[in-house]
Amino acid sequence: MLVRNLAKCLQQRVMEYLRKQVADWDDEVKCISRFKAFSGQRSDWEPLYVFWRDLILKVARHLHIFIIRPSQVKIWFNRGGLVPLCLDQVLLEMYTAGELMRNVGVTDPASGWVSQILQRVVNLGGLLRPSTQEKLVEDYYIIPALLKEKALQVVQALSESHWTASCVITWRKFQEVSGGLKEAHAVLNHLCEHGKAKYLVTNKKDLTEGVKVSLSARALSGTTSLDFDVLHLIWTVEKLERQLNVIDQRWERSRASALASLKLGNKQVALKCTREMKLASLSREKCTTLLNRVEEILAVIADAEASKEIAEAIRIGTQAIKENGINYDEVELCLQELNECIESQKQIDEILGSNAAGAEIEDEDIEDELKKLELSFVEVPTQTSTSHTRVDAVVAGAQESADALSDSLSNLHLTNHARKDLEAEHAMEPLGAVSNDVNREAALA
Repeated sequence: MLVRNLAKCLQQRVMEYLRKQVADWDDEVKCISRFKAFSGQRSDWEPLYVFWRDLILKVARHLHIFIIRPSQVKIWFNRGGLVPLCLDQVLLEMYTAGELMRNVGVTDPASGWVSQILQRVVNLGGLLRPSTQEKLVEDYYIIPALLKEKALQVVQALSESHWTASCVITWRKFQEVSGGLKEAHAVLNHLCEHGKAKYLVTNKKDLTEGVKVSLSARALSGTTSLDFDVLHLIWTVEKLERQLNVIDQRWERSRASALASLKLGNKQVALKCTREMKLASLSREKCTTLLNRVEEILAVIADAEASKEIAEAIRIGTQAIKENGINYDEVELCLQELNECIESQKQIDEILGSNAAGAEIEDEDIEDELKKLELSFVEVPTQTSTSHTRVDAVVAGAQESADALSDSLSNLHLTNHARKDLEAEHAMEPLGAVSNDVNREAALA
């Protein structure tokens, strides 16, 4: 029942994603044309194949998986009991084109190096991909493009928790990061083929499996005895952490039993549970002490590795200086200038910080300033009224001046017309009379 509910939830999730990716997914006409089987020449069904191929890759990427099952893919695109008739052909074409890889083609990292080489030769020769195959026969297939993306994600996740050029982790931890046993085998095989990982196994008392992964662009040079020692220490840390969880759970159960016994009045059982709690606490102290000791050893090893990398970087830098003929005085001068720039930047940051602090203080004093402004407004009402009276007087005077100026302009306009008429009528009058008329008009203006 639980598996059925999970499958139903997964199908609903995929259906919602399909409706977002394909706008006309619910179109009946489009659905009939897309769900039909391939027929005719390849050029006839090539666009339909590309559509389903890209959609399969998008859904797998959306679900964060790179290992698919043909039956599972059919559930993705089940539309009311209707499944694309061309889906088997699409998967077969992807397999033939190398866009799908059989899970049995993945090399077992625990096998010997001879069998691994033989398996790679078989894969390169295409012996596991018959050209006349009519249908897919395996239950699981790997999508190489998504496998590559997953391998990059695994390396990125390990880089976030390790700051060295490489790291050693247990096989259990590698499975957790990869997402499962099948996924871990596929990712490890991909990293080993590219020289980015090594499978480790040691038989110190217990069988311990692990992986050494390169976290830089360089490939792994190989493994050393220190890698196996570190693997055993990390395996011990994880074992102690699991033991601590078991002790904590046992302590919680003993405590709950003791409380229940006290409520029922059964003092003997309560004392027994309390004794178990005490033993659990002592076991936890011993386990914690041992765990801290092992973690200290791992920290010392990590510091030694970091020092080794720093020494290697210094050696490479010294060699580069010699090869390029750079004088040590020039290097010292550059370092001095760099230190001066750093100091200048620190001073600028301090100044900016002080300005920011001043800005914060001003923000805090805003309310006080506002109160002062309110008090000043209370003291100035009479001055404000006086100012208003003066302004009104000025405005009134300006209005009167404007009216007088308008009247003068009107009179001037009329007088100009009158003057022209008089000049026409009295053109023969003496110049003095005309001058008097003009003076009178100017006086009127």
